[in-house]
Amino acid sequence: MSSNALLKGSLQTIILKLLEENEKMYGYEITQRVKELTAGEFKITEGALYPALHKLEAEGLLSTEIQQVDNRVRKYYSLTRSGKTEVSSKLAELRAFVENMQRIVNPGLKPDFNI
Repeated sequence: MSSNALLKGSLQTIILKLLEENEKMYGYEITQRVKELTAGEFKITEGALYPALHKLEAEGLLSTEIQQVDNRVRKYYSLTRSGKTEVSSKLAELRAFVENMQRIVNPGLKPDFNI
């Protein structure tokens, strides 16, 4: 399994967390922020990002706003009230997953991280 497959499985959590930290973002901005935060190690493609954004929107976790910026139309995404609640749930789920993976791959090591 490549890191791309792992990234795809975490994409919704990444999107929700970034939108929690930033009031609103558009798709390209999300991809660039992930690239920046990971020093280029994680690259989210449009083919992965937009289906994830649309799914989160359909689930009522994101709302959208269209704005005209420099003769371009941008679709901004932001968290709904339900989305704000879901961030905590997704982060707890991710934290538990990573802790369990640590137990499996390195049973003697106590996890020392904060998600």
